[in-house]
Amino acid sequence: MSSRFCDPSNKICHKCSEFIYEITKKERKRVGNDRVKAAFSKDRIQMAVRCNRVDHDAMEDEPDVSDQLIRRSKRTRVQARTFDGLVSNLKDIVESEDESADEFVEPRRKPNRPRTAEAAPSTTTAKAFDQNLIEVIKSNGKFIPQVVKSWVERYETDPKPAMVELLTMLFETCGATYHIQGEFLDETNVDDVVVALVNLAAQGRVEDYQNSKKKEFRSFKENLVSFWDNLVSECQNGPFTPPRVYRHVASMVGLQLVTSFIGAAKILAAHRQTTQRQLTAEKKKNSEGPHIESLNKRLSEMHEKITMIEEMMRKIFTGLFVHRYRDIDPEIRMSCIQSLGTWIISYPSLFLQDLYLKYLGWTLNDKNAGVRKASVLALQNLYDVDDNVPSLGLFTERFNKRMLDLADDINLSVAVCAISLVKQLLRHQLVPDDDLGSLYDLLIDDPPEIRHAIGALVYDHVVAQKFNNSQPRSSEEADSSHVQLLRMLQILREFSADQMLSTYVIDDIWEFMDAMKDWKRIISMLLDDSSSDELTDDDATNLTRLFCASVKKAVGERIVPVIEHRKQSHTKAQKEMIDSNRKDITVAMMKNYPQLMRKYMTDKTKVPSLVEIIIHMNLELYSLKRQEQSFQTVLELMIETFFKHGDKDALRSCVKAINFCATGSKGELQDFAQNKLKKLEEELIVKLKAAMKEVAEWNRAFLTECDSFSRAGFHSMVDDDFDSKLQEGDDEYSLLVNMKRLYELQLSRHVPIDDMYDDMALVLKNFRHIDDEVVSFLLLNMYLHVAWCLSSTMNSKVVSEESLSSLVSKRNTLFDELDYFLQTPLEAQGKEASRNLIASRVCTILAESWCLFRKPLFESTQLESLGYYPDISTVRRFWNLCVQQFDVSDETEDKEANREYVEETNRDSVMIAAAKLVATEAVPKEYLQEHLAPDIISHYVMHGPNVAQAYGRYLATSKNESLSAQRFKECKDLSARLSDFFEGPAARIKYRPVVLKIMHNGIHHAFTDGLWRLPFLMAAVISFASRLSKSDVLAIIKDLEDRTRGVNMDQDPSGWAPFKAFMAGLHERSLKNEDEKEGSTVKRGRGRPRKNPVLEGKKLFADNNSSSEEEDSIDEEEDQGGDEDEEVRMIHSIRASAKLRALKVSNRTPSNTSVNL
Repeated sequence: MSSRFCDPSNKICHKCSEFIYEITKKERKRVGNDRVKAAFSKDRIQMAVRCNRVDHDAMEDEPDVSDQLIRRSKRTRVQARTFDGLVSNLKDIVESEDESADEFVEPRRKPNRPRTAEAAPSTTTAKAFDQNLIEVIKSNGKFIPQVVKSWVERYETDPKPAMVELLTMLFETCGATYHIQGEFLDETNVDDVVVALVNLAAQGRVEDYQNSKKKEFRSFKENLVSFWDNLVSECQNGPFTPPRVYRHVASMVGLQLVTSFIGAAKILAAHRQTTQRQLTAEKKKNSEGPHIESLNKRLSEMHEKITMIEEMMRKIFTGLFVHRYRDIDPEIRMSCIQSLGTWIISYPSLFLQDLYLKYLGWTLNDKNAGVRKASVLALQNLYDVDDNVPSLGLFTERFNKRMLDLADDINLSVAVCAISLVKQLLRHQLVPDDDLGSLYDLLIDDPPEIRHAIGALVYDHVVAQKFNNSQPRSSEEADSSHVQLLRMLQILREFSADQMLSTYVIDDIWEFMDAMKDWKRIISMLLDDSSSDELTDDDATNLTRLFCASVKKAVGERIVPVIEHRKQSHTKAQKEMIDSNRKDITVAMMKNYPQLMRKYMTDKTKVPSLVEIIIHMNLELYSLKRQEQSFQTVLELMIETFFKHGDKDALRSCVKAINFCATGSKGELQDFAQNKLKKLEEELIVKLKAAMKEVAEWNRAFLTECDSFSRAGFHSMVDDDFDSKLQEGDDEYSLLVNMKRLYELQLSRHVPIDDMYDDMALVLKNFRHIDDEVVSFLLLNMYLHVAWCLSSTMNSKVVSEESLSSLVSKRNTLFDELDYFLQTPLEAQGKEASRNLIASRVCTILAESWCLFRKPLFESTQLESLGYYPDISTVRRFWNLCVQQFDVSDETEDKEANREYVEETNRDSVMIAAAKLVATEAVPKEYLQEHLAPDIISHYVMHGPNVAQAYGRYLATSKNESLSAQRFKECKDLSARLSDFFEGPAARIKYRPVVLKIMHNGIHHAFTDGLWRLPFLMAAVISFASRLSKSDVLAIIKDLEDRTRGVNMDQDPSGWAPFKAFMAGLHERSLKNEDEKEGSTVKRGRGRPRKNPVLEGKKLFADNNSSSEEEDSIDEEEDQGGDEDEEVRMIHSIRASAKLRALKVSNRTPSNTSVNL
């Protein structure tokens, strides 16, 4: 019999109608009218029959149902695709039965003829592709992988309908029938969807598949979970549906559910408490009754609801959180930890236990800084509540070491938060003081954020002792400042040997310690003679330093060195506060300043701090409050102090203070100060002349005596007596001290010593064996006088020939004296013991002088006669003397670290002076390019003369188009070695402006004067690109693209080849830098070296429900967190001599012996 099918028209044939009627009749009996109407609409059945071509002959051949009942056999189901693309199955509907497991149907015999190929049952694969999402979840889970694959393909073809299908499935898994139109998906309001779903639930139109007892829904939960698992697995390599998005959304929804459940549970708990209170009150009235029964019932219902909610929270925690808190995506991990912290705080009755707390402890070792910070912040909130502390005992014991280590985290934000967490631990006395040593080292750390956070901790724990319960609280406020200052002085005793370290500690704590701003209390402690029992001499010195540093902070000045020397800007409110503080300081010091000066005038350790305070006072108040006499007394005492001291710090402070009084005061006070300053200069010149005359007379007498002994043949006696006299040097002390005073004065102002200049030169020329310090200060003062004369000449509108010739004569006299030390070896002069001092001075003074009188500065001007170029032989001798200074060992420099003016005579000062010659082209170009410049670079990075020779040959032949590959390689090697100077994360951050300047200047040089310089990009510039961040490299790329926009490079491909290679290298560097950033470490490496602790996080809180697989995963994560980059720069310990020396040098006012012209 030939096959016959339904007419493809819109009408349904008679046999199909009978077939459909039988289906719907059975379904009405099983599930009811409403669901049948929803599932079997006319359109849907019509299209199912049309599309699936039901064979009518097969229907006709079906026998009548017999009375004998047998168990239904399994058969292949016929698929039917609906119009909207969703899968439907007519045979599923036919075979739908009651819930009973013992249902029977009548057997069906086989058809009389075999079906055609078109009417044959579908294969398993086709069947899977033809089922929709909710049906496969409801029915047979074995088809889930095929259905998921089909959905992913549809999503890749057209995402919007596929997403609508997925959302519809989500609604249907909740038992709600809600559809979103695909074209309005982007415009759909989420709130409207939520309201609609809530309304469906209120109307009873939602079926609970999760807890259904029906047979067909027994595997619903497993199938739903399997669906999402297969979806994520299918999408893990797909470009359209990254699984991380699903995990992120699912995690966010699940975590928010727990948060919402907690809110509902808290409301129910409050109602339960109210009901319990009502029940207790009612029982006091009546032991029984309907009201009591109603309250009991309500109480029981609320308890059941709370128990149910808590059970749901536990399931979400074990099913979601336990897996996602260690997700590969740090955002998901961070969300989990933030949520857990909120849960513990909001619902401690369930979550405040070690079973949940351990996850906060484990994530303290996370590689991502955001996750670590989230864990630290969550713990801060926990320890902030006193009632939580008893439950945190075991957790604290297990993880307190890690909390302390996080204070040295590589991420500043994490480290600051960790320090605040340690404060919480100290508040509850959970950390012993012996474990805080490593934290105190951070008081002198590089980032100010860390220092100030540690300062807050030190103030609370040590100074104010807020965490000490035994501390009495009944003392008066005035005594509180006194006690806190004494405690602060005890801390500063540890740093008495170095003023800069003391300043660091003061800067860290100043913001939190109001006692430092109690000016009257500090002054009274300094003036109180009865406090000698409490204050030692070192304490008094530290108190004066604290006083001066606190005054500077109060008026908005920095007291510690910073990397960026940008001028500070203050808001209007800050300026008003600074003015108010300045006024308070002036009022407090006005009457007490003379007493302080008289008491400590002769103490060189206290004078610098006390004298500098006047610089930060409002001198106008002296006139307003009629305290002119007090001002005059203070100024006279400062001048007296100036002549009582000969050390650098005291002299420099006095000069600054006296100059400020002469310029910062007004009216009669200013006239008085200027007259006093003029008299000080005159008195100093008189003392200098007397000292030089005394030295000259002593040396003449001594040389005459030596000459007479020599003639008499007593040569050995002459040598012994000569050495002993030189060692005594008593007659030269007055000259040395007054030369120091003149030097400090000349650094800030011009002192008229014209008639004394020749006398100074004669002392140098006639008495070669005077002390090195005397020689160096004679040379310095001569140089400064010449520099001031040059400045005056250049600023004058009319310059006479006489003044020019006088200046040239003074310059030549200075050069002659300096040349003597270049021509004569220092060892031959008997200066070997202290040759570093005089050699450094000669090198720096020569370089500064050559820069001042460099010939290009005066060419084609009226002052052309002042231009000067040293001859090649002089420059060569100069460089040889510099090289001797570069070869000074570190041990020798460490021995001289505490010497005065060490920052002006060390190797760095000599290198800077030599580099100025290159920067200003103060020496002949031929020697500069071929020798001096490469030599300076070579010694600066300490790579040896071979690199210098390579760089020199490159510069000498840089305009030669036939530049050999060997020389190109040598120059590139030099560039690579120079770039290594900026290696390491800390160096990259600190020297970023320097590297950027090198890149920009190198690019500018390469584009100057045609294309022949472009190879310079690949030879010298590209190596520095790896020391920049991705954003900096991309900015340089954009700048180069803008620079070359509109240029046709095809006209000269070979000429532009280096530029194209350079651009390709930059792009490669940017990608490499991004990869390095992803693999960044979590150890900042400051403070003293520490061992990486091995944290066995899961062993403390044994959880029977936790799998061994989870244990291994956590241990691996912690181990990975401990493997860090050991090349990160490590901050030195507070007692490291190199750190101390660096801090000293960086904070001292640079006394570059040049004068701003």
